[in-house]
Amino acid sequence: MADTISATPATPISADSVAARGLPWWANPRVGLAALIVGLFVLFSAIRPSFLNVNLTLVPLQADLAVFIVVGLAQMAVLSLGHMNLALGRMAALSAFASGFVYDRFDVPLLAGLAVGLIVGAGVGAIAGLIITATGVNSFVVTLALDFALLGLVSLLYSGFSDGVAFGVRPAGMEELRSDTFYDYCIGNVCGPPVPLIVPFALVAVVVVGVLFRVTLAGREILMTGSNIRAARLSGIRVERRIIQAHTLSGVLAALAGFLLAMNNGAFSATIGNQFLLPSFLAPVLGGTLLAGGAVSVIGTVLGATLTSVIQKGLNLLQFELSQLQIFIGVVLLAALSLDRVRHLLAERRGVRR
Repeated sequence: MADTISATPATPISADSVAARGLPWWANPRVGLAALIVGLFVLFSAIRPSFLNVNLTLVPLQADLAVFIVVGLAQMAVLSLGHMNLALGRMAALSAFASGFVYDRFDVPLLAGLAVGLIVGAGVGAIAGLIITATGVNSFVVTLALDFALLGLVSLLYSGFSDGVAFGVRPAGMEELRSDTFYDYCIGNVCGPPVPLIVPFALVAVVVVGVLFRVTLAGREILMTGSNIRAARLSGIRVERRIIQAHTLSGVLAALAGFLLAMNNGAFSATIGNQFLLPSFLAPVLGGTLLAGGAVSVIGTVLGATLTSVIQKGLNLLQFELSQLQIFIGVVLLAALSLDRVRHLLAERRGVRR
């Protein structure tokens, strides 16, 4: 699957092809991210050999990474428009509540509860998109207000329908998703790799989102809307519909991330999604998605999520305090935003030269 997907109606431009046309190598964030990830693996493993321990580090790292890849994709879905979703974490929390509620009260199968959560996430995302298109209010304001509203709603729902903080129910299959890897399942003497069972959920999300923006008309029109909404409207694109669809997709992915985090934690709690906001921007922006809209990178988002997860895991093993870790991640985000601005200026200059 190609790197950066742009709004150009013709063949989308990859970062590699752009670099080949004369831009400096550092304008392609995927190359730098991949090299940095490898370098950090070498550094952390040299300082703490336990960083390469499969059960202690690598399996938990993959489980966390599965969550944050989906979180990054959820934010990327609206960044494609030049919008943002500040309510992403609360959407995940509300969706997780819906799943936990049906597990607790109706004893539904694991995938049925997931489907309920995805429907709730889609509904909340669609509401955000509808408000934005109907009022013309900036997505920052709409999703910030929605975040506060959902914060109160989630607290009330958990207080009224659970023990106050979480559902203790564990549907059939939840414990396996939480603790098993494919290595635990063998055919004869052949066992699978040490990859957590929740990782395929994230891989499916990556493929679906990549195909959406690379292949489908809806994905192309979302990117064209993000690139220039006025031109998109004049070309016959129903931009309001595409805005609602992008926010709906963001809600669905937020719900999936909430479900995966609940699987990792072993409980559906009111705190799900509290730590989603910063990583949701880090992953796509580090990966090359433009904050201004019109260009996304699915592979870059995966690499961005990988980088932040490796940094967090490595610093945790080095016994950094939480406050120090937060400062470090904040600095990384500021650097990412600066690089995003540089890339945007380079893209504008190339457009002028053409």
